[in-house]
Order: sequence, then structure tokens, then C-alpha cells
Amino acid sequence: MSTTSPSHGEVGAGPEAPSKAARTTNSGPLAGKVAFVAGASRGIGAAIAETLAQQGAAVAVAARSEATGRVAGTIHEVAARIEAAGGRAFAVPCDVTREESVRAAVSATVAEFGGIDILVANAGVLWLGPVESTPLKRWQLCLDVNLTGVFLVTREVIPHIRARGGGALIAVTTTGVGMADRGANAYWVSKAAVERLYLGLAADLRPDNIAVNCLSPSRVVLTEGWRASGGGDIPAEMVEPPETMGRAAALLATQDATGITGTIQRSESLLATR
Repeated sequence: MSTTSPSHGEVGAGPEAPSKAARTTNSGPLAGKVAFVAGASRGIGAAIAETLAQQGAAVAVAARSEATGRVAGTIHEVAARIEAAGGRAFAVPCDVTREESVRAAVSATVAEFGGIDILVANAGVLWLGPVESTPLKRWQLCLDVNLTGVFLVTREVIPHIRARGGGALIAVTTTGVGMADRGANAYWVSKAAVERLYLGLAADLRPDNIAVNCLSPSRVVLTEGWRASGGGDIPAEMVEPPETMGRAAALLATQDATGITGTIQRSESLLATR
């Protein structure tokens, strides 16, 4: 099966103090924290952004989707839902494949909320076709969005989280990484590379008190992108609601290097241990 779907500032010398916007978020385990969620206009990213806000974080809802297109969902709609529920949100355009766009989005978030404590790198595109029938442009797109995009947002956010004295980096990956018996495709390859990137970063960033983890659904999440790409019917017992990923990401967002770090987590398994 071949499927594809749309993609999901300078740091000062001193620590970044929480702004008024960040200090006045709802109560909860993430109260006073600021989260930057890339790929948050729909699906898993939107569910994570909304859950982080419910638990008290001020959330930058970042993605390319500013207007409704072929696939439903925009950053403004997600931000509006968060604010309607009493949370704090900031819709910020961000193309994770463009260095200048990532830098501008992160800078705008810091200007709005005073800093960043949490990154969720979720932006992604899907291509599950066999390698021999994969066009080069699809292979490159998966690498550009799913791997280089994670690298760019992570690199840009690290100094801000370090300036806050620690925090959490979370990359959304897939259980398909371990399914070597199912063949090869560009999507799984790009996500496997992200897992290696984050496992190494966990060791690098431990002295900065930054937790670094990967998170994937335990089962299939039927997102808007999945449906638009013709992902096919999935038996009910294999389907996981996006809210499960939201709760699992929120748990990882409370961590620093003294807690869970350097791991690859599956959403339902992680929640079952808590």
C-alpha cells in the first residue's frame, strides 16, 4: 500500500523568566510551563496540544496549516478550542522543513510566552509504499519532514529549555520501526532515524536536566491525515483514540533528566505503568 498525507529567536545570556502569559495558565501538573507542539493542526498533534493545555501548559500550536485545505484542521482552530476550554494557546505558522520558518516560530513563541519548557516534535508525512516503487520525491519528503524537521525544531528549542533549567523533548514515532518482518518503507526508515537521534540526545542533554524520549501509539490512530491518504479500514480492536497519545505525551512532558529519559515509549504501555 502506498499512502501519503500532508505534514503534519536568539537566546539571551541569562535564564528566561516565565512571562505573565505562562504564569497565568490553568492549574495542573504543567502549570507555568510552555509547550511548543510541532504538527499540531490535527490528529495526534492536536490531541497532544489540547491535553497539555488541559494540564496547565501554555501551548504554541505550530504547523503549516493556517487555512482549511484538502485535510481538515488548522492551527487557529486548535488554538481556539484550547482557549474556549479555558487554556492558553498561540497559533504559530511553522514549516519544519525550512530553517528560517522554525527559527521564526520558536522566536515568536518565546516572545509570546517568555520561554519554552517542552517540545513535542510531531509533524510528519506518511508513505508506506515498497522501496522499489517509491518515487525519489516521496522518499526525500519523508526524510525532510519526519527527520530533518525533528532535527530543526529540536536544535532550535534546546537552548530555550536549557535556559529554563531543564524540561522535556518528545518526538512522536511509530511502532512500525520495529516491524522489520513487514518490509521497508520511507516512513519507518525516517522514524527509526528519529529514535536514534533522540536516544543519543538523551545522553548529551542529561547534564542540562532535559528529558528526551520518543513516543508512539500502541495501536493505529485514525487521524484526518490517515483517512485522507486512503490508509484503509482498520479493525476496531487495532484502533487507539488520539486522546491516549495526548495523555501519554503529557506524562512525558512532566519529566526532566531525573525521571524518564532516553526511552522509546508506547502510549498504552506507558500509561499502564502509572
